[in-house]
Amino acid sequence: MSDSQVTVVARFNAKPGKEDQLRQELLALVPQTRSEPGNINYDLHENPAAPGQFIFYENFASPEALSAHAEQPYLTRMLSLCGELCAEEPDVTTWRMISEKA
Repeated sequence: MSDSQVTVVARFNAKPGKEDQLRQELLALVPQTRSEPGNINYDLHENPAAPGQFIFYENFASPEALSAHAEQPYLTRMLSLCGELCAEEPDVTTWRMISEKA
C-alpha cells in the first residue's frame, strides 16, 4: 500500500432530460484521464436503478498526480458544463486506503 496514493469518489446527478448528454461528457473523460501520468484507475459507474446518477471511482499515485488531473483542460471544461447538465454541484471526496491491498 502506498501512503501517497489518493482515492477519489466523484458523484454527478444529471438534470432531467440531460442524462444522455452528461453520460457522454463523463465517458469522454475516461480515456484521457487513464493516460495521465500517475493515474492508477478511473472508472465511471451509473446507478442502474436511477439512470443519470453517476460516480467516478478514481485512484492516483500521489496528491501531485491528482492536482495535475484537476488542472487538465478536458476536466475543467467538463466541470464548467455542470451548471447546464447537473441537478446539483458534483460531490467530490478524497480518501486514503487504510487496509492492505488484497
